[in-house]
Amino acid sequence: MDRTDVLRKFSEHLGYNEDETALVAADVARARFAEAHFTTALEFLIVATVLRAANCNSGYAPGDRFVLDAAGNFIAKRCPQRLCVYLVSQLALPVALINERFCAGLPPEGFHFMRQVHCLDTGVACKGYGGVLVEITAVSRRAFLKGA
Repeated sequence: MDRTDVLRKFSEHLGYNEDETALVAADVARARFAEAHFTTALEFLIVATVLRAANCNSGYAPGDRFVLDAAGNFIAKRCPQRLCVYLVSQLALPVALINERFCAGLPPEGFHFMRQVHCLDTGVACKGYGGVLVEITAVSRRAFLKGA
């Protein structure tokens, strides 16, 4: 599928009109994202796995997973029932880093910073309530779904 076809499908998916499609097509970085998303969406999922949890109001426990598609959308049936804004908000930067690597044609696991993030709660010792640490990785969609 060539770039024009990819941009057309991407535009249809997002409901762009002709002017909006032209804006994306003219912007190299956004067009590159659309192309990369087309291929990586079929190949990868992004998974945040709870490594540690203490006194978590949402009840998260080690091993719990938050599964997102390659564009950063939560796949609800593969996530805990309760989503905590203080943890979920911390996933924005690592998901963006993974997406930048997708767009550059680089392996998604090659980023250094923000592979692990804490929720915003400081824990009981620091006048908070609890705390959760997750690790964010990009995984093969096929392998993940086979093992799920």
